[in-house]
Amino acid sequence: MQIEFKATKRDEQGTSASRRLRRAGRLPGVIYGGGKDAIAITMDHNDLYHALQKESFHASVLTADVDGAKETVVVRDAQWHPYKQQVLHIDFLRVDAAHEITLKVPLHFLNGETSPAVKLGGCMISHTVNEIEVKCLPGNLPEFLEVNLADLESGQSVHVSEIPLPFGVSLVTHGEGDQVIATALLTKAGTVEEGEGEGEGETA
Repeated sequence: MQIEFKATKRDEQGTSASRRLRRAGRLPGVIYGGGKDAIAITMDHNDLYHALQKESFHASVLTADVDGAKETVVVRDAQWHPYKQQVLHIDFLRVDAAHEITLKVPLHFLNGETSPAVKLGGCMISHTVNEIEVKCLPGNLPEFLEVNLADLESGQSVHVSEIPLPFGVSLVTHGEGDQVIATALLTKAGTVEEGEGEGEGETA
């Protein structure tokens, strides 16, 4: 997916300047990396606020139109107000088509509600991980990875090693062992049995 946003270079920096920008409905940010100097930018806050609500914006190679000059970037970090619906600052990292990038992409869990664990076993599927870090060339970056739960049985788990990967994409793992990403938890009277962990998931 091709996603482009507009930005303007900014000369004023610092806390006071950023506050003035936010009061004017602007969002301060920076583009850095790629062997070039960092560029301080400002964007329309509402445009970027709504863009950040979409998972594809976080897991896509973006085009930043900075005063007419195009930069190829990915979102590296976004700082949010602790209680207001406001983005305070956003960092973008330049990417090069010939160099691999490391980025987190969301997991889409499919067919959990029709799996034997839910339909026959009365289980609740707990998603213990909702995104995973991958490494690939920018052109191979997937917007998301699918995890098919159609064959999941009661008491079984799905591990990170079972995620099908597109061409040119590899997983970035941290620590030891094969991380669990989803588990079919046995339930009793519609609730998780005592001693089982709770988690975000689907119910029968």
